[in-house]
Amino acid sequence: MKVLMINGSPHAKGNTYIALHEMEKIFQEEGVDTEIVHIGNKAIRGCIACNSCAAKGKCIFDDEVNETALKFGECDGLVVASPVYYASANATLIAFLDRLFYSTPFDKTMKVGAGVAAARRGGLSATFDELNKYFTICGMPVASSQYWNSIHGQTPGEAEQDVEGLQTMRTLARNMTFLMKSIALGKERYGLPEQEPFSPTNFIR
Repeated sequence: MKVLMINGSPHAKGNTYIALHEMEKIFQEEGVDTEIVHIGNKAIRGCIACNSCAAKGKCIFDDEVNETALKFGECDGLVVASPVYYASANATLIAFLDRLFYSTPFDKTMKVGAGVAAARRGGLSATFDELNKYFTICGMPVASSQYWNSIHGQTPGEAEQDVEGLQTMRTLARNMTFLMKSIALGKERYGLPEQEPFSPTNFIR
């Protein structure tokens, strides 16, 4: 099994990384392969709604989005972590996720998702909610922990002092591992849930 972890912080080894690394240690204990992709300091532009990906099967902008898409397609779980900016995720991360989820044609059903937020004080639950929306629009079960998936810290390394936050990350990793393994067993025995043809409707016809 493999989990892809997205670090949406501009700081490669800041408090967001501490949260991911705490999860990574548990994944390794559980025999789950991990890879952390750091995109928070990249020059990633937003989606321009050109719909070229519908024909090409990938985004028209050939950057970290297309590189990560290949890894996303192969993983069993996806962890997306962000610092909190104005009670929201890092704008670079949101641009990345918009394009990653929209441009990838593969079925994401039953890949397990988890959002993680890091902040000095507030805005964690709003950011957590924002990240979870990417998973729930495409049939990805969301892993939960003993509390909302968040950790506190301002200066780099300060999150190491958030004992409960670190425990929340470890619990999240264990729960996510259990969910991924359970889904793998379920797919082996029962297959994936039946999917009806998509029936989109618009408010304006």
